[in-house]
Amino acid sequence: MTDTGAPEDGHVHPTQDDPVVTALSESVGGPVGEHAGRARWWTPLRVVVLMAAFGFALGLVQKAPCVEGTWIEGDTRYSAMCYSDLPYLYTLRGFVEETYPYTDDEQVRARYESMEYPVGISYWAWGTSLVTHWLNGSPDLEPRYKMSVGELQTDPEILEETRLYVVVNALGLALLTILAAALLTKVNPRRPWDAALFALAPALALTGMVNWDLLAVALVAGALWAWAKDRPLLTGVLIGLGTAAKLYPLFLLGGLLVICARQRRWRDLGVVVGSAVVAWVLTNAPAYVASPTEWKVFWSFNSERGADLGSIWLVISQAGDLSLSADTINDGSLLFFGLWCAGVLALGLLAPETPRFAQLGFLVVAGFLLVNKVYSPQYVLWLLPLAVLARPRWRDQLIWQAGEVLYFASVWWYLGGFLEPSRGGDSGFYWIAIIVRMACELYLVALVVRDVVRPWRDPVERPVDPGRTDPGVADQDTTTRSNVVAV
Repeated sequence: MTDTGAPEDGHVHPTQDDPVVTALSESVGGPVGEHAGRARWWTPLRVVVLMAAFGFALGLVQKAPCVEGTWIEGDTRYSAMCYSDLPYLYTLRGFVEETYPYTDDEQVRARYESMEYPVGISYWAWGTSLVTHWLNGSPDLEPRYKMSVGELQTDPEILEETRLYVVVNALGLALLTILAAALLTKVNPRRPWDAALFALAPALALTGMVNWDLLAVALVAGALWAWAKDRPLLTGVLIGLGTAAKLYPLFLLGGLLVICARQRRWRDLGVVVGSAVVAWVLTNAPAYVASPTEWKVFWSFNSERGADLGSIWLVISQAGDLSLSADTINDGSLLFFGLWCAGVLALGLLAPETPRFAQLGFLVVAGFLLVNKVYSPQYVLWLLPLAVLARPRWRDQLIWQAGEVLYFASVWWYLGGFLEPSRGGDSGFYWIAIIVRMACELYLVALVVRDVVRPWRDPVERPVDPGRTDPGVADQDTTTRSNVVAV
């Protein structure tokens, strides 16, 4: 038997630690033992990186039906569940003409809608369009200025260029995925194999190419790694950059507040917050200087939108036949999220031992998603690196992601009109999919809360006994743990 991370190497091997992996290992000889062979080249890092590349490649295969039709043929994007924002935004936001997202040019603004994403994603989308044009031989843009946006979307040459744009982004997002997986293997040197839960996650394969969320995911993985290495300055910089790409990394500061309060690490907290603010400001400054109006679009767009896809607010408004205003939903979301954060704060401060960064981060971000007025299918990526470190158990991760897979299929079928009852009316199955998704997420939340309240149940800190017959059952007499946060 070849071992890629035997206990004698200081690694917790999943075949001795996780009940699901232990059971599966029986088909190839059983759990790793003390006499297992070793392959020096196949380190956990290299294996996890290959897993991440394989998982992302599967996601690209899943998108193949849309690539063949350049995302414009009939309802394939919904029936085959291969939708992606990237090809549409390439033309609809003016990247086909190398339009800078933060320009006040009147002709550009009359022709193209503003980019409704934070600056990090806008920079990425614009930068990859420049790479696409360079790879395509720097085509003459003058004829495009004379075409309508609708004509640009159907022009054969531009359709081919759009495919190239998607390919360029796919390569970039694949590298981000591999980087995130590699960083996660380094968070806890004893448990590098926990990152395999990220690399092989069904949700990663299905949603990685829907939008550019993996940019923020990689930065969050970097922040988890930096905090584990006791580098608060770098942690703050990565959180600030992540917040410039997506808002949710900001909420990780709440988890660090709890940890630093319990461990009296006020200086570290100040360094993290200060460096995060500086990184965020410096990243946003070019966009704001170029056009304050365009920079504000992200904030105004999210403030003014109503109940949207995936949210419990959509279920309430549709099922209850209610007309909830954006202000009502904003106030309700803010209230519930504030109460959720207060609960996480109390849980963290009153827990028997200092919770881990990943646990607190997961709980805060999960609360935000559960009460937010939009819960797009790719938002599961926000939770993924936090979840696999907070509760590294294959059974629990698969239960949670089963709800995500159900929702992933349902949202596209809903948008394609395939879930509409034959006699008309609302698509009740879509509401059920939203509720099931939330229930599966709450299941994982409950397990993480239990691990915080009963730290001897936390699989990350519990020592592994190779002779234990049931590796999923905690040793009840394990009462000591280091208060130093593992991640």
